[in-house]
Amino acid sequence: MGVWQLLMVGLVMLLGLLGVLVPGVPGPWLVWAAMLWWALQVQTGLAWVLLVASTVLLLVTQVVVWQLPPRRLRGVGVTRRMAVFAGAGALLGFVLVPVVGAVPGYVGGIYGSERLRLGRHGEAVASTRAVMRAVGTSVLVDLFACLLVVGAWAGAVLWG
Repeated sequence: MGVWQLLMVGLVMLLGLLGVLVPGVPGPWLVWAAMLWWALQVQTGLAWVLLVASTVLLLVTQVVVWQLPPRRLRGVGVTRRMAVFAGAGALLGFVLVPVVGAVPGYVGGIYGSERLRLGRHGEAVASTRAVMRAVGTSVLVDLFACLLVVGAWAGAVLWG
């Protein structure tokens, strides 16, 4: 697989990660489609194992998300800036502390956004809790699963 194709797969995966943060965009399915394209092009044992594992992981994630309470975006004041901060925090946390760092990074990103908006620690903490109750858990589950898939793909590309 050429460099340009790898860059395109990586770009689609990045769009999928961003799509998790935007309501209505099928982020996990974009990540899965990129993984499928990569596996079909590379056709190695590792590629097939990663495709099957990512398929199972993303399907289980969808079941978990469906079991969570529905999203209530309007009442808690979720903004695009907050989504950007949360996504950047999760990505930074994932890189700094592999895998488990995405969770505190995500919550920290929401807190940072609310701290800038509200100015006080107590109000930012209360707002972060409200956001996490309303939308954070389902987005976090999707984002974490997609980060695992992208991380596995990146590891396979760098290793092979």
